[in-house]
Amino acid sequence: MREESPYHPLLVQEAMMKRSRRWIWLSCVFVLLTGCISSPPPKPETTIPGDYAYTKDYIRWFVQQQMKKHDVTGLSLALIDDQRVVWAEGFGYADKANNIPAKAGTIYRVGSITKLFTATAAMQLIERGLFDLDQPLQTYLPEFTIKTRFPEAAPMTLRHLLTHHSGLPPDVLRGMWSSRSPASYVSVLDDLKETYVLRPPNEIFSYSNVGLTVVGAAIERVSGEPYANYVTRALLQPLGMTSASIDTGVAASPLMSRGYRKGKVTDEPMLRDLPAGGLNASVLDLARLLHMVFAKGQVGEHRIVKADTLAMMLRQQNDGIPLDLDFHVGLGWMLSSLGDMGLPNVGTVAHHGGATWLFHSQLFALPEQQLGVVVLSNSSTSPEAVNTIAKELLKVAVEVKTGMRNEEPKPSVEQPPERLSLDQVAEYEGWYNTMAGLAKVSRSGTDLYADVMGKSLRLVPRNERELGLEYRLLGLLRIDLGELGRVHLSRATVAGHDLLAGRDGSSGRMVVGEKISTRPIPPEWLRRLGTYEIVNLADDTTFLDRIRLSHRDGFLVLMRRYITPETVELTHALAPWSATEATVVGLESGAGEMIEVIQESGEERLRYAGYVLKRTSTE
Repeated sequence: MREESPYHPLLVQEAMMKRSRRWIWLSCVFVLLTGCISSPPPKPETTIPGDYAYTKDYIRWFVQQQMKKHDVTGLSLALIDDQRVVWAEGFGYADKANNIPAKAGTIYRVGSITKLFTATAAMQLIERGLFDLDQPLQTYLPEFTIKTRFPEAAPMTLRHLLTHHSGLPPDVLRGMWSSRSPASYVSVLDDLKETYVLRPPNEIFSYSNVGLTVVGAAIERVSGEPYANYVTRALLQPLGMTSASIDTGVAASPLMSRGYRKGKVTDEPMLRDLPAGGLNASVLDLARLLHMVFAKGQVGEHRIVKADTLAMMLRQQNDGIPLDLDFHVGLGWMLSSLGDMGLPNVGTVAHHGGATWLFHSQLFALPEQQLGVVVLSNSSTSPEAVNTIAKELLKVAVEVKTGMRNEEPKPSVEQPPERLSLDQVAEYEGWYNTMAGLAKVSRSGTDLYADVMGKSLRLVPRNERELGLEYRLLGLLRIDLGELGRVHLSRATVAGHDLLAGRDGSSGRMVVGEKISTRPIPPEWLRRLGTYEIVNLADDTTFLDRIRLSHRDGFLVLMRRYITPETVELTHALAPWSATEATVVGLESGAGEMIEVIQESGEERLRYAGYVLKRTSTE
C-alpha cells in the first residue's frame, strides 16, 4: 500500500490559506499601530480663500507617503497662483551620497515638458509669418521625406505634428540615447527617409517624440539658428528661466540633481531628440511658463506670444476625429484630464508630463482659475508618485482658491450586475492588440478573463455597459492593480474599427486597444521565428533589450523586452504585407511600426526602429 504524500493538494491549499490569514492579520495590526504616525493633518472645517497653510501641511505629509511607497530619492514641487509662487519646496535628496537636499531651485531633466516650449517657439514663428499651421510641412522643411502606403492621404502639416496626429512613429530608437555625444537631432530626418508613416495624418491621436523633433528641425530651418539657441534666446531668457537650459546630457550646474534607479545613483544617458525632451529646469523655472499662461502670453514687459495665439494653443484641435473618442488635445498641450482628476467646474485642465531614463515630471495649468502645479523627481520609480502628488496638490489648491469642496463622490446607486450577459461575453471574446500588448479575452462559464503580460485578469461588471479588471493571486488574494484597477472598459465600433475603450472615473474615453483577427502568414516569416539581438548598437544606451518573433494561435507575434525600472515584455501581433515587410496591427501608439527584412554581411537580417537585428536562436 502506497503511503499518502504529506503534500496533498488540499493540505497545501489549507496551509496557504492559514499563511494568508496570518499575513492579513499582521498587516491590520501594523496599520493600527502606525496609524497615529501616518495620519494626515486634520482638515479645517472652513476654508479661507487664499490661505494655503493647510495645503502645505497636508501635501508635505502626502509627499512623504508617496516617496516612501515608490522609493523616490528626491522631488521638488511648486504651487502657482496667477503671478505668485505661493509654495515651492524640495523633499529628499538631489545628491544623497553628498547629503545635498532637493530644493525648490534644484534642476531636473523635465523630459517631454520640453514639447511645450517647442510648440510655443513654433507659434512665435507663425506670428512672424515664417510658418503656417496648415501648409504642407515640406514647404518649410523640404528635406523631410518618408515612405507611405497611403497615397491619397493629405500632406502632413505643422498642426498634425503639434497635436500628435501626424502618423509618424513614436520614436527612432537607434541613436536616441547615447553613452557619448549623440548625433544631432536633425539626423532623425535621414532615418525617416527609410521609414514608413504609420497611418494617414489626422486619423487618430498617436503620441510621437519624432513628430516634435521634426518640429525642432523646422524651427531651426526657418529661424536660421540652432533649435537650442532659438529657444534660449526667444523663450528661456525672456521668461526669466535663469537656471534652465537645453542640453543633450546632464548639465554641469551645481544645482543639477543626480539620477537614481531603485535608490542607487545612476548616470543618465544623453538624449539626441532635444526638441522632444532636452530641457533641464527647476520648478521655479517652470513656474515662469505658468505665469506667462495666466497673463495671456506675457511675462513682465516681455510678450512671448499674442493672447489669441495662446488661446489657440489651449483650445481643442481634434474635434471631428471619431477615433479620438473623448480625448482632447491642443497645440502642444494635453487637454483631457490625466485619469480621474475629480475637478468639476474648473474649466480647462491643460497639462503635460515628462520622463527620461531616471527623471519624471508633471505640469498642470488651470487657465480659468489661474492655478498651476509643477512636480519634478530624480527617480526612475517615481512616475505614479509624481502624477498622484501633482493631482492631489491641484485638487486641494482649487478648494482654497475657489471655495469649492472636492468631496468624495457618492457611491453609485446603480448596482452592477453580478454576471455578464451571454451577449456581452460573446462580444468581448477574442484577441486584442492593446497598450499593454497582445491580449486574449476568453470565457470560463459566464466569466471573462483577459490574458495579458503574463497575467490572467478577470473582467468584472462595473455597470450595465462597462467592465473593470480584477486580479487574484493564486485565485485567492485580491491584488490592488493601482490606476489600472480604476479603469472602466467598454466596446465601441468607430469608422469600421472594433475598439476597446477605457476611462478612469469621470475622465473621457480613449482607445486602449483594437480587436483583431488572424490573417495568412507567408512561409518566409514562419522560417524567421526566433530570438534576435541588436548588432548596430554602437554607443547607444537602449532600453530595448531583446526581440523575438513567434507564432501564437495563428498570429505572427513580435515580442520586445524593455529594461525600465522593471523588466517589461510587450507582445503585439504583426500583419505581414509581403514576404519581407510586416507591421504592428491596431491603433494604439506604436501600431503600424514596421519590421522588415534586409541583406547585410551576406545574410538575412531584420530592421526595426532603426536597429539591425541578427537571429541568435530559432523557435
